[in-house]
Amino acid sequence: MKVLITGASSGIGRDMARIFYSKGYDLVLVARNEEKLNNLKKELEKKNLNSKIEIIVMDLSNKENCKELYEKEKNIDILVNNAGFGDCGNFTKTDLKKEINMINTNITAYHILMKLYLKKMKEKNSGKILNVASIAGFMPGPLMATYYATKAYIVRLSEGVREELKKEKSNVKISILCPGPVATNFNKVANVKFYLREANSKDIAKYAIKKLEKGKFYIIPGLDIKIAKIGAKILPESLISKIAYKVQKRKLGGEI
Repeated sequence: MKVLITGASSGIGRDMARIFYSKGYDLVLVARNEEKLNNLKKELEKKNLNSKIEIIVMDLSNKENCKELYEKEKNIDILVNNAGFGDCGNFTKTDLKKEINMINTNITAYHILMKLYLKKMKEKNSGKILNVASIAGFMPGPLMATYYATKAYIVRLSEGVREELKKEKSNVKISILCPGPVATNFNKVANVKFYLREANSKDIAKYAIKKLEKGKFYIIPGLDIKIAKIGAKILPESLISKIAYKVQKRKLGGEI
């Protein structure tokens, strides 16, 4: 069994790689940071297991790289779409170049890889895809509007394709991981400091893989995050927006 993980050099992706490797999966680890990928490979190889590890240094914000990745590694059993980042600030003040890069990474790369690998999996009538989204995908996100929107895209895309697979009675399974704040490098890249409880990325990765292997679609770690998802469904969006604005403003230290 082979699993391909994007954004594998840190955070949830790195912890998933560790868990999958311990379970005997062969790994294809993809990220931009060659040094971190090499360090992870060396760490795992010290365990002296029989599983194979391949690292691919690649920037998936370039759509041609996504296609090249598929051509290099067509035959995988599990795709973990995990690469992504965020940004925080007033929409008129945030950096456009960074936002376009975010959209290319958080949406376009997910879309391309999901489509290409799903077609291959449907031919075999087997395989799993885990799209790493966020609880942010279920609500509006003032002061992080672009990031929230990218995650909403992944949630809705996954929900739609899931129904198509069900109607076709396909054995291919799609899951979406929707955590809340996680203690990873995300905060540094997004220029924010969370005031909510941050989950441990190792715990998130362990929980996600357990639910993925069972074929669960919505993977939402933590009771508080499950409650937040319910709240996003039943509360008026205007109220959710106001609450979200206050939360995001605190992340920015009150500056907008």
